[in-house]
Amino acid sequence: MFQHKQLRITDSSPASGGRRRAIRDTRGTPHIRGAWRTWAGSAALLITAALALGLAMSGPARAAAAQDSYPSKPIRIVLGFSAGGGTDAIARALARQMASDLHTNVFIDNKPGANGNIAADEVSRAPADGYTLLYNTSAIASSPALYSKRLSYDVTKNLTPVALTASLPIVLVVPTNSPFKTVQELVAYAKANPGKLNYASAGNGNVTHLSSLLFEDAVGIKCTHVPYKGEAPAIVDLMAGMVDYYFATSAGAIPAVKSGRLKALAVATKQPLASLPGVPTLDATVAKNLELAAWSGLMAPAGTPAEIIARLNASVNKALADPQTQRFFAEQGAQATPSTPEQYQSFLRKEIDSLAKVIKASGLTLD
Repeated sequence: MFQHKQLRITDSSPASGGRRRAIRDTRGTPHIRGAWRTWAGSAALLITAALALGLAMSGPARAAAAQDSYPSKPIRIVLGFSAGGGTDAIARALARQMASDLHTNVFIDNKPGANGNIAADEVSRAPADGYTLLYNTSAIASSPALYSKRLSYDVTKNLTPVALTASLPIVLVVPTNSPFKTVQELVAYAKANPGKLNYASAGNGNVTHLSSLLFEDAVGIKCTHVPYKGEAPAIVDLMAGMVDYYFATSAGAIPAVKSGRLKALAVATKQPLASLPGVPTLDATVAKNLELAAWSGLMAPAGTPAEIIARLNASVNKALADPQTQRFFAEQGAQATPSTPEQYQSFLRKEIDSLAKVIKASGLTLD
């Protein structure tokens, strides 16, 4: 026999006079007990289903949801050279425009050293979620040949292209108090005094270094190399007369020349730069057909979802097309180079092969 339990409560209504009365607890009866078990079983099934859904969302579904909401936090762009240089100025201009488009903070994190390879290595090992990116220069294409035994990452396997950003002509600059008034005078002195002139670079194997080597080869001189950790410190020492000349990016050179802190002797372009009126080309003076330029782009860790790469590529290209960006680029002598990720990938492979030939011919190695 099933026993009914009794619960006693107090009826506080005026009609009851506060009497206590008994109410049966029917949970113990067979038909009620069955209903109770049915409800409990249904609740357990609902809880199990909810847990299963949560586990499913922790995999591909959750990743897809994260991509749909990208970006949901600040984006860090790592740059392998010092703050204040020409590449840094270009990168920061683009970061500001991208922040406006992506509705999140996009900031530059300078990690100078080893010709940009410290930064590249860090990004190659970062989570492939679109929140840690690399602003690279053409140095990333020369590094495989320069550091063939010491490079800790493979640019074609551990990083994925997002977009090309800019091409910057190379400008030959000297201190304002330099005795050389023309590039012809500098070359004549260097030929008469082998090894006596010192030149700066933004790092061993950097495009500013390779430009100097190509210039030496073209005009038949030999000078002494002084490498720095980026363009900014190289320009500071050049201003102070610690080195004799430097092949700077246009973005690094033009502001210093216009402010009277440096003097431009020549530009390494086919035609003179409108932003440096009166400055001749190397082609028209001492080195026929010698054209030199630096380029830069944006990369992400390998494995970054294609949807995120596409979103970043669209943001970069939108920034490059912005009138404010274009005015800034024109002031720096820079040219915007919008691209698709696939175009950047093809360009990068060609640059790696091309620079490997230049480096092999020069005998330069940093292993």
